[in-house]
Amino acid sequence: MKKIFIICAAIVVTIGTISCTKLNVPVESQYVKSNFPVTDADYTALLGTIYSNLSSSYAVPYWRMQDMSTDEAILPARDGNFDDGGQYRQLHYHTWTFDHPNVIGVWQWGFGGINTCNRIMSVINSSSSSAAKKTSSIAEVKAMRALYLYFMMDLYGNVPIITDFPVTAQPATQPRAKVYAFIESELKAVLPLLPAKSSNATTNVSQYGRPTKGMVFALLAKMYLNSGVYTGTNRYQETVTMCDSVQANTNYYLDAKYRDIFLPTNGPQINETIFAVPYDQQIPGNQFTRFGFFYYLVQAYGFNVGLSIAMSTTPEFYNRFNIPGDDRTKTWLAGPQFYPDGNGGFTNQPVYYPAPNATKQINLIPTLTLTGLKPMDLGNDILTSQSEGVRSIKYYPDVNIIQATRLNSNDVPVFRLADVLLMKAEALLRGATPTTINGETQTPLTLVNKLRLRAHAQAASSIDLDALLDERARELSWEAWRRNDLIRFGQFEKEYLLPVAGGKADDLKMNTDPTRRLYPIPSTELKTNPNLVQNPGY
Repeated sequence: MKKIFIICAAIVVTIGTISCTKLNVPVESQYVKSNFPVTDADYTALLGTIYSNLSSSYAVPYWRMQDMSTDEAILPARDGNFDDGGQYRQLHYHTWTFDHPNVIGVWQWGFGGINTCNRIMSVINSSSSSAAKKTSSIAEVKAMRALYLYFMMDLYGNVPIITDFPVTAQPATQPRAKVYAFIESELKAVLPLLPAKSSNATTNVSQYGRPTKGMVFALLAKMYLNSGVYTGTNRYQETVTMCDSVQANTNYYLDAKYRDIFLPTNGPQINETIFAVPYDQQIPGNQFTRFGFFYYLVQAYGFNVGLSIAMSTTPEFYNRFNIPGDDRTKTWLAGPQFYPDGNGGFTNQPVYYPAPNATKQINLIPTLTLTGLKPMDLGNDILTSQSEGVRSIKYYPDVNIIQATRLNSNDVPVFRLADVLLMKAEALLRGATPTTINGETQTPLTLVNKLRLRAHAQAASSIDLDALLDERARELSWEAWRRNDLIRFGQFEKEYLLPVAGGKADDLKMNTDPTRRLYPIPSTELKTNPNLVQNPGY
């Protein structure tokens, strides 16, 4: 059922990815003046372009910007394979430039989404449908435009605010604080017009992957928690208020099994998901298995397609998964490998290397040792270097994966209740006053232990900010929040360089300049729009 909305989106004629400097383009919609959207089906199809654009790059290009620039994810070369012009090591070592493919592509994706929102609102405003339908649909579009703009503000800082379609003048860079204020005002304005999560399953299916009051509360909580970074003014008490607003809707609650949240069968039945990006094998985007699985395990997991072997996590990050009984540790492929049991666990049947009469069990080790012969390169020997690096199976491999696309059908959460609980815990640790919600006065420790209990992990006896950051790593790994967290905690510049076995390869020193907390305005945009101002340090 989670596929219904995306299927509707697929029938729309899309205009492609449009950058900030290509906003004055012809409307290419299935709707013309004689055929404005009227029915619910019309509106679903019209708005579908917003969501098909979102899914196209959220997982993995946007995710790379947020997680591969940290200790959480790394895509090393293996005897030169998977280097791809150095783009992955540039993310890891913070040596990207304004012509990095992700810097350009994600900007175009984000502002293409904003332009799509503006275009659709121009169609709706001219529609002959009822005022109520127009009002509710425009609220949905504005909420999505605010989300896109938040992504751009978080990544690039000072960005344009674009609200018109068509655009008659090149947009200018705006201060980050002004962009922040605009997003906040837009979210507050649409909040009363958006639906709330319901106890009705059919209603939740129709709302799934679309903005709700809960999404707005969660996004505002994220903005207020990072307000010191974005504007220089902390707003921790307001963070708590927004988190309380999410929790006040008791239709959000922690799911019994951590694994269920990320399975290929996930969807609107997941109770803690506040907003997610839906995927299936035909929707471009979710490529976590393609890039992050271990190739020689594909048959053991029930599929056989061409995959990468490269993307993993760093030893330092994996070391945080050290709590007895923690189900979240099982989201990594580490150590001797066994056949899966189909339920997120493993049998006692070893998986051997795929060679005639092979008796060597596959053994994935956390260590990543650079050869020093090529930049950020591990070598490519099957028995040793290919098996270096713990792999994530948080988005559990989809047995229905097909060779043509190599895409996962796992939906990817953007906001979920677990993050809300951790945001509240952090705000309280940073000085906010506790409040009572649903009859309970929650403390940082009780909030953390709610998640520990769900994960069958040993309860924490105390919690401070450093420990909370580690808890966020365990709970939210590979959910595109690590860069955001490290910047807020002042640790984005912390060096996590890999050991070099011998020699000295190029490009192995991490750039620790704080200006790297923002990505540069892409070269392609600066060349065509003189009103854009480059970020400091580039």
